[in-house]
Amino acid sequence: MPEITEELVREALKDVIDPELGYNVVDLGLVYGVTIQGGNVEVMMTMTTPGCPASNYIQEGAHHRLLAVDGVVDARVSVVWSPPWEPSLMSDDAKQYFGFA
Repeated sequence: MPEITEELVREALKDVIDPELGYNVVDLGLVYGVTIQGGNVEVMMTMTTPGCPASNYIQEGAHHRLLAVDGVVDARVSVVWSPPWEPSLMSDDAKQYFGFA
């Protein structure tokens, strides 16, 4: 069974696209933390706004993508609102794409 690493988890989550922005949740800076214990993975993430209409879609997409990672037995995705998301959390590529760089 392959080792599950934070890098592997974040790479998998790049497949989860915010449908309103058309960009992946990792580069948008929505993933705040990853905890791995054996085959169990927990991801703490946020949305761009508390009223994000796509939040359930994104959360479920992240959950399903995590379960598809080789070696992951259980996955939990928790949405948090603190600290609030801001554009400075985006990757340099995403900042450039959205005109923040």
